[in-house]
Amino acid sequence: MNTFQEGSVSGELFARRILTDLFGAAVASADPMRVLAGALPEKPKGRCVVVGAGKSAAVMARAVEEAWGDVDLSGLVVTRYGHAVPTERIAVLEAAHPVPDAASERAARRILSAVQGLGPDDLVLALMSGGGSALMTLPANGITVDDKQRVNRLLLASGLGINQMNQVRRRLSAIKGGRLAEAAGPARLVTLAMSDVPGDDPRAIASGPTVPDPDAANDLSAIVDRLGPDLPMRVAARLRAPASPRPGFATDYRLVATPQMALEAAAKVAHQHGVTPVLLGDALEGEAREAGTFMAGIARSVRSHGHPAKTPAVLLSGGETTVTLGASKPGRGGRNTEFLLALALALRSERDVFALSADTDGIDGTEDAAGAVVTPDTLHRARMAGLDPAAMLAAHDSYSLFGGIGELVKTGPTLTNVNDFRAVLVFP
Repeated sequence: MNTFQEGSVSGELFARRILTDLFGAAVASADPMRVLAGALPEKPKGRCVVVGAGKSAAVMARAVEEAWGDVDLSGLVVTRYGHAVPTERIAVLEAAHPVPDAASERAARRILSAVQGLGPDDLVLALMSGGGSALMTLPANGITVDDKQRVNRLLLASGLGINQMNQVRRRLSAIKGGRLAEAAGPARLVTLAMSDVPGDDPRAIASGPTVPDPDAANDLSAIVDRLGPDLPMRVAARLRAPASPRPGFATDYRLVATPQMALEAAAKVAHQHGVTPVLLGDALEGEAREAGTFMAGIARSVRSHGHPAKTPAVLLSGGETTVTLGASKPGRGGRNTEFLLALALALRSERDVFALSADTDGIDGTEDAAGAVVTPDTLHRARMAGLDPAAMLAAHDSYSLFGGIGELVKTGPTLTNVNDFRAVLVFP
């Protein structure tokens, strides 16, 4: 087994290799080509219409095609631009993310049309993954695509948690909040989902197009007030008014990949490297910079006191933090690089602590990097490059800092998504 040599080049390379292996294991655990076939339901007597939305929708569709070569498959899925893969029987559309565009609306209309007119012997297989909410956008009556775009931009800058964001998206949609499921009846409906949300709540994954909306009767005035005066008036009125009761329906909902599964896969690899994994949870939320400061405190406790684990240890966590933007124009960055910059500042160049934080879909926010890596000399190297870490954190410019010292993690689209992955590695 390799050992860490304090202050040595080989020790740093070993730490980087461990972090890379952990992230690779987390991503691989959610590869649809590996995990989806085992979750497929009984084959239908009639037709099988496949629909879906999300960053993983195209590769999920291809996995269905490979597993069910003898089934009469048709349908279509929508994924993010650049995330399509070749398929033979299921059409793949592309649209914008995180802010929807006209293609998002066209895709939603086609998906809704595809599930109508089916019988009880037919099967609708719904493939849902992270990003599906923006990619499959069909405004409710009285709401426009422009309204949805404006609301999405406000949501992304608001600091609201993903569950609150999805309350808004369901209320403004003609396909989310169970409306796709209603359109599919009387056909049998089975949803195969990849979770990218804290707690794996089916109502939040792609804003729950195949599950009932529990918030349909709620007044969302508190969210309206949070989003502020730039919210279109007709949108604000709809959010304040409870929706009409909707009919109930049965749903068969199956999770094929989750953040917890990803953490457990990484934990196995940590053991193989002789490192003790500490799983801190798959649903961490809150401000990214605050999470970074908090995690630095735990890392110090591990290094100084051997609590909650003796070194070498790695702190593993998942979930989705937020970045609340101020009135001034922000720099470049995502929640993972912001988390890491706050972590580095709180550690103050603590020896023998390394970290990687990245989005498992390969894209941190809207940037071209999945995340970045922190080493004990991150702050020193940044200052030597003429960069001010504290000022750049205040300006939400973490991407620029890690790019300036060559520490961005760039994977390209991974075609999967089980939310963020964070690993803080502490050696003796």
